[in-house]
Amino acid sequence: MKLADLISLNYKLLEVLSRLDIGLGFGEGSIADACASHGIDIDSFLLICNEYTFDGYVASSDQLANGSPSDIMKYLHNSHVCYMSKEMTKLETLLQTLLEPTGETQKKMLYKFFHDYKTEVKKHFEYEEDTVFPYIRSLLRGERPDGYSMEKFEENHTNIDEKLGDLKNIVMKYLPECCDPIMRNDALYHIFRLEEDLYRHTLIEDHVLVPMVTILESHE
Repeated sequence: MKLADLISLNYKLLEVLSRLDIGLGFGEGSIADACASHGIDIDSFLLICNEYTFDGYVASSDQLANGSPSDIMKYLHNSHVCYMSKEMTKLETLLQTLLEPTGETQKKMLYKFFHDYKTEVKKHFEYEEDTVFPYIRSLLRGERPDGYSMEKFEENHTNIDEKLGDLKNIVMKYLPECCDPIMRNDALYHIFRLEEDLYRHTLIEDHVLVPMVTILESHE
């Protein structure tokens, strides 16, 4: 299948390309061509695309066994960078502009809610970057660190998209009419899109990375 045809079927996969460092301008090249030229395992690429596209998608044991945990981690790491440096910054700017005509109490309340959420997301990502990913890299080197497993990760893994629903409702239902309606819609579009993106991100962690690494653990 041509990569361009895949993107035409689901334009949101442009985010996947970006996070795997696959640039545009790929012409009539196939998915396999793009993966080969960028050193990406095609099974891992398709696992990410399927989780990103299809509700209720369940990967087979063979697909998970053939995939590359390193490529999944690359995607997740680049997603973390994108969320914190791009998406959160853009959302904060939108909220600041949207709230400009409101009173100080409303501004402080919403700013606090947003910054508390941003801090929570940052801690969530730091745990994965500092604890989970190094553990997986150890397994890939044939080492088995004591005192940790993917079971512990699953026990502590939370959904970071849920509180965005609260922020969405505040912007949609409770801000005063003095807020610019076009700017309010822009903020809502961004929140809706980010909420869905983070939900897919969590699915890739839970339904792809965790079972992949569980297979690795069983071989140690």
